[in-house]
Amino acid sequence: MYIANNWNDYELLDTGDGDKLERWGKYILRRPDPQIIWPIANESQQWKTADGHYHRSSSGGGQWEYRTKLPDRWTVSYGPLSFHIRPTNFKHTGLFPEQAVNWQWMMDRIKSANRPIRVLNLFGYTGGATVACAAAGADVVHVDAAKGMVQWCKENAELSGLQNAPIRYITDDVFKFVQREQRRERQYDAIIMDPPSYGRGTNGETWKLEENLYPFLELCTTILSDKPLFVLINSYTTGISPSVLHNILHMTIGRKHGGNIHCGEIGLPISQSGLNLPCGILGRWESGE
Repeated sequence: MYIANNWNDYELLDTGDGDKLERWGKYILRRPDPQIIWPIANESQQWKTADGHYHRSSSGGGQWEYRTKLPDRWTVSYGPLSFHIRPTNFKHTGLFPEQAVNWQWMMDRIKSANRPIRVLNLFGYTGGATVACAAAGADVVHVDAAKGMVQWCKENAELSGLQNAPIRYITDDVFKFVQREQRRERQYDAIIMDPPSYGRGTNGETWKLEENLYPFLELCTTILSDKPLFVLINSYTTGISPSVLHNILHMTIGRKHGGNIHCGEIGLPISQSGLNLPCGILGRWESGE
């Protein structure tokens, strides 16, 4: 498991009863997590006095209960990177802290390449990976279908002192964008994607990970440069294993460019128990350089 254990502004304090207790800067939030199928070992006062508690609804969704009046948003930092945190209606905060292991890996790869690197971040969300790659010196194109997420990414870049960095912010369907880039013969040295399990496009198109990931990855190989540096896939889809990501990376990028493939779970350390919480999976292809 790849563990994001270098945080100062974030901490997974405890887990149990389907919930996780987290510190985001100076605020404590309690949120549900489907992986947590064990009881709370010791229900400390922090559990009972969390600043925000997201309650699931039996009919789907849920709502926040606040014991403290939280600001509309606040900032957390990871090394040179800074991000706005804001609790949303769907239990999220705008950041997946376990992705810090990928941010560090991408920054190291870009810095050690000793050449200009052009990165494409697809399904880019609020731009954790975009900000990390730009901070390492790469040119980045950030693509997400949600205008609000693209704006959030831009704000995170500004927070990190990257307002003048070479980042292009694109609100678009990622599949159509890649097709246009193919026609334009534009190429990228690195591609990042965090595809959803299911999605619907602006014109009613549907995305199903199990059906669409392989052909989409094949399409992405056509816009890789002759010397690609890395390709990263993140997945939070239940039922997709690291071995599946390994196989499709091998059959697409690996078949064309060789290189090395590493796949596995991604997780966070739990302070109270000393255990690790699995949060998703990743698949990394990287060149041999």
